[in-house]
Amino acid sequence: MKSAIEKFLAYLRSVRNASAHTLRNYASDLEQFHTYLTPPDSLPVKLADIDHRMIREYLGYLHDQQLQKSSMARKLAALRSFLKFCAREGMVRENAARLVATPRLPKRVPSILSAEEMNEFLDGLAAVGKSRAKGRSARSSRAAQDSAAPLLERDRAILELLYASGLRVSELTGLNREDVDRKERMLRVIGKGNKERIIPYGSKAEEALERYGPIRAKLLARSGSGGDVRAVFLNHEGRRMGNRSVARVVKKYVRLMNVNWDLHPHSLRHAFASHLLADGADLRAIQELLGHSSLSTTQRYTHASIRQLMEVYDKAHPHA
Repeated sequence: MKSAIEKFLAYLRSVRNASAHTLRNYASDLEQFHTYLTPPDSLPVKLADIDHRMIREYLGYLHDQQLQKSSMARKLAALRSFLKFCAREGMVRENAARLVATPRLPKRVPSILSAEEMNEFLDGLAAVGKSRAKGRSARSSRAAQDSAAPLLERDRAILELLYASGLRVSELTGLNREDVDRKERMLRVIGKGNKERIIPYGSKAEEALERYGPIRAKLLARSGSGGDVRAVFLNHEGRRMGNRSVARVVKKYVRLMNVNWDLHPHSLRHAFASHLLADGADLRAIQELLGHSSLSTTQRYTHASIRQLMEVYDKAHPHA
């Protein structure tokens, strides 16, 4: 089974052009299933012997481990794709995972900040940066101030661009300099499934990128030959930022601004879509901007907007 998994991952990498993130998830999910089928004191189960009963038992095991239904559904989807590949390559007779029902998932409506809350948050970044710099100057060396100050402008550019364009965090960290048309204020983005799309961004994000430009040059100069000259967003070592680093940036400013929000990079993407919809943007246009393959995914924001309207009504109407 190990060799079949390796062949499948190679197929995803070379033929399907899957992202590194997708490959890691598939490898992890299939390795977990393989481990489940090969207990320490028993003979391993052969690939050709896998049937739908084994897969159902595996889902039961995951349920006993208190895994969320969404994670169970993802692992089952990985098994379906893997066994479909194996069936096509003649390694198994049929795709046994097709006979196993996907766990019923609850319909989730994203929790979205209002436009006023987002504006207050982004406009407050400058004040937070100044107060941090003032506090640091009283208790740290000039060298420490110089190393930390550039990151404030970089962080502001990250947050402004996430909200201005609705990018996924992996799309933001994957941006190269040639992908940003500063004159037209457009981004060329490679999204899921290696699909390319063009996204506009606004004047505030452009101003933040303008301020970050000289800082980026300093980060590259400091890194010497080890820097990433193509990447737009760099860490303090001059290398391309990762998804987790961006998530830490978002959490840091939520904490510094002392707001009780469960904010993460995807929250800014939700806000981008919801606020466009509230201001009359066409749902199909929002689908294109977000890079959703299905309109039903985009329609979640319709439900979120209705929920927000109901909350406003309940708070404001005297007979609500």
